[in-house]
Amino acid sequence: MSAVSESIAQRVTLGMLVERYGFEVDPPFATNVTITSLSDAVDTVIPGSLFICTHEQEPDVLHAARASKGQIANADIPLLYGDFDDRVLGDLASGLAGGPSNAMAVFAVTGADEQAVDAGVSQLSEFLHMLGNPVAVITASGSTSMTRTMNLNYPLGILDMQRALSVCAEDGVAAVIIAMDDRTLAEHALESVNVDVLGTEDVNASASLNELKTRYAFVAEHDMSMTSSTPESDEMAADSPAMYDRVRLGHMSLAIAMVLAAGVRKNNIRSALHVANNLN
Repeated sequence: MSAVSESIAQRVTLGMLVERYGFEVDPPFATNVTITSLSDAVDTVIPGSLFICTHEQEPDVLHAARASKGQIANADIPLLYGDFDDRVLGDLASGLAGGPSNAMAVFAVTGADEQAVDAGVSQLSEFLHMLGNPVAVITASGSTSMTRTMNLNYPLGILDMQRALSVCAEDGVAAVIIAMDDRTLAEHALESVNVDVLGTEDVNASASLNELKTRYAFVAEHDMSMTSSTPESDEMAADSPAMYDRVRLGHMSLAIAMVLAAGVRKNNIRSALHVANNLN
């Protein structure tokens, strides 16, 4: 359960939601009421919050939230009627958070082995930092935004993810790495999150790209394919400090393949590896 607060200079009103999503507002003159945050937990509601009731919450709260128009005669707050499905929730949360996934490069690492995914996330973080990027990591094993520890409750939901990404964007992070597994992410947690590069630690992964999109609902604006280690990335990784550790060498190869997929030039990668070797 979480909340997302408005983080950019924009005004979101109930009337805008009526126009955009076809909701109804009661009373009708409340269309100018401004929303400054979204919440799906009562203890996170603050003035300006739009509280969204979920299926897991108390039956009477759910009943009140889903009551037909005009059924709640004595309500002293504006009520919004409509179907807040995950797509709408992700779109609205991303807008209120300032579209944080558009402000940085988003990498995701997936695979059947959770420990291997964590190791891949860690190696990619180290390598992106080596290339001079301020990096954030979102994983059930411990999420950080540069040097800041983010205390999150896993698996992350839609609002949790947008709030975490908003923190990363505010910190000036250039790249965020997400562990795409069920420990870290709840179903549809990546609604309205643009993923730029998706890498897999398991070349023979049973989950296809379409299955992952369906499960986590991330956005891929370009023709994306799952990235894995290649002979080229293996060759480059062999010149890295990981060359003496076979397991780490595999993680480094994937990290290089993902960075190449993001458009980083080979010369820049080789220069970073050369510097890293000289420092060891």
